[in-house]
Amino acid sequence: MSDTTSDAADGGPVGYATPVVAACDLDRTLIFSARALGLRVPDAEAPSMLVAEVYHGEPLSFLTAEAGRLLQELAAAAVLVPTTTRTRDQYARVRLPGPQPHYAVCANGGHLLVDGRPDEDWRRQVDAALAAACAPLETITEHLRKVSDPRWTRKLRIAEDLFCYAVVQRDEMPVGLVSELTMWAETQGWTVSLQGRKLYLVPRPLTKSAAIVEVVQRVGAGRVLAAGDSLLDAELLELADAGVRPAHGELHDQGWNAPHVGVTRSSGVMAGEEITRWLLDLVR
Repeated sequence: MSDTTSDAADGGPVGYATPVVAACDLDRTLIFSARALGLRVPDAEAPSMLVAEVYHGEPLSFLTAEAGRLLQELAAAAVLVPTTTRTRDQYARVRLPGPQPHYAVCANGGHLLVDGRPDEDWRRQVDAALAAACAPLETITEHLRKVSDPRWTRKLRIAEDLFCYAVVQRDEMPVGLVSELTMWAETQGWTVSLQGRKLYLVPRPLTKSAAIVEVVQRVGAGRVLAAGDSLLDAELLELADAGVRPAHGELHDQGWNAPHVGVTRSSGVMAGEEITRWLLDLVR
């Protein structure tokens, strides 16, 4: 991709060379729940924290104050695109430091938000692609319901009429269940991802990378940087010119690597800070 100087495209930072898109997963990549912080220092040495999400009046997700500062610098130097499997309602609870990003990707690529509003043309393209390539959501949801034992399943949810997931108690799940479910899902054109306490079933064509390609075309980006921790981020990391993943999460547990994708030295919330610094250094 060219990196020659030009006027900023729609959504690009003014005064910079050809825009760089920085596509970042949220949960366990940029923001962390209290149980996912993974701090390994005495309490008195813990970093200052910012609240990134409030739910039912209680703080739910966090990032370090330094990560927040770096994110604001990154948003001024690149087209920062939060790229998440969260639904639009779940994403709306997140407050990253700085102004609202011009673009955001929700529902694993099912929705492209422009200034907080869903792009209806993009959703129609997604619906057409899913109808042509994979089994209907109803078939997948029914199968998930059949294999989900109440002893380890806390909730079953359908997200944005696009995919489904179960909230599970991981240590009580049967050994081999995820592998068996993955093999079945592949015959239906779907994928499986276990992230924290959520077991996702997602249509194979529903990807974050497809939505980021759309953003790249709209802003005329010359480079794509990406960060993510789960199997649902793998295509996004593969698409990028350079990427980074934390030393925790689904990709780390499976030993997933690529030549152009770095791995943080730290894990937990400190990996999130490391990721923001890595992205900013590459943009600069």
